[in-house]
Amino acid sequence: MVKVKPFKGIRPPREIAHEVASRPYDVLNSREAKAEAGEKSLLHIIKPEIDFDPICDEHAQQAYDKAVENFRLWKEKGWLVQDPKENYYVYAQTMEGRTQYGLVVAAHWEDYKTGAIKKHELTRPDKEEDRMMHVRNQNANIEPVFFSYPADAELDAIVAEVTGKTPEYDFVAEDGFGHRFWVIDDTALTEKITARFEAIPAMYIADGHHRSAAAARVGEEKMKQNPDHKGDEEYNYFLAVVFPDDQLKIIDYNRVVKDLNGLTPAELLLKLGKDFSVKLIEKNIHTPENLHNFAMYLDEQWYSLTAKPGTYDDNDPIGVLDVTILSDLVLDRILGIKDLRTDKRIDFIGGNRGLSELQQRVDSGEMAVAFALYPVSMKQLIDIADTGNIMPPKTTWFEPKLRSGLVIHSLE
Repeated sequence: MVKVKPFKGIRPPREIAHEVASRPYDVLNSREAKAEAGEKSLLHIIKPEIDFDPICDEHAQQAYDKAVENFRLWKEKGWLVQDPKENYYVYAQTMEGRTQYGLVVAAHWEDYKTGAIKKHELTRPDKEEDRMMHVRNQNANIEPVFFSYPADAELDAIVAEVTGKTPEYDFVAEDGFGHRFWVIDDTALTEKITARFEAIPAMYIADGHHRSAAAARVGEEKMKQNPDHKGDEEYNYFLAVVFPDDQLKIIDYNRVVKDLNGLTPAELLLKLGKDFSVKLIEKNIHTPENLHNFAMYLDEQWYSLTAKPGTYDDNDPIGVLDVTILSDLVLDRILGIKDLRTDKRIDFIGGNRGLSELQQRVDSGEMAVAFALYPVSMKQLIDIADTGNIMPPKTTWFEPKLRSGLVIHSLE
């Protein structure tokens, strides 16, 4: 079972929600954020280095201080206002005609520590510490984490009831994705949601492993610092948007490599033939058709690579993944890339950019070869998390990303 509660959200008035809401901190660099940030944008709070000229180091103390100052100013100016009572919220995202409906909740840090909130990626201590600085300084979770839970008919019915009404926010962002947001201020529905989550066996981190780890660590810190800790304090909880697993879609996360490790294109193709059925594709772009089928762009040609039986283990949650097959049989064995986290010869491209981006990176001469993968399924993600395994780096890409600034959770 998992523990969630409603909370007094801090959020923008309806008429400026689209101006305050922003893309999350980790999907754009400082230069892009500075160019994108309007006067009221949350980017001034989550990417405060953009308020300096020139842009300062995002980890500098002056940037952390500026974030606190801006959060205070946004509240003083009425651009962020706290709700008078504790609510749950519903956040719907629409992309390419598909809509997913998430419940916005306060999740408990102990569920992360005990494993009721399950992870599938490793975190880096430096990134955890950076996110902890923001939570500590602001005494708030400014940005939500993105969770999934096993689809539940009762929760689906509650969400359907709420979303049958006029939303509090309804706008289309500059990327074309739609965002709608409802406030659940009905006490009976709120109690039903809290009770129903007690029957949910686990929640799964889809996106936001560092934010989850940081929030849990801050919650534990505050507990230890409070001699009168009772367990119901707001700092025990952190901001999450949780979606039923049957509504989420993971898109492909692809790879480009700078060189062929001393091989010619012909020699690479010959080596690939040991573990893959290799087929030249006579068309502009080849998209992987199913699991264990890859697309490769090399020397102005697209190829289909199908892993041969015996080169993977369908009974192993990690061994069955196409990222594992590609990493072991191609990137490591042939191209000499041993560590995906640190090797500078490899780069990763989210499928939202399209396979033409892979072709362009190779045709430009910047990269020598590109590999496109069939997307991981939610079932695979859940199987890995349930078995306590960890996915290889850069395996999952969720789209659309959660918009930041629609609601904030205070730890006070």
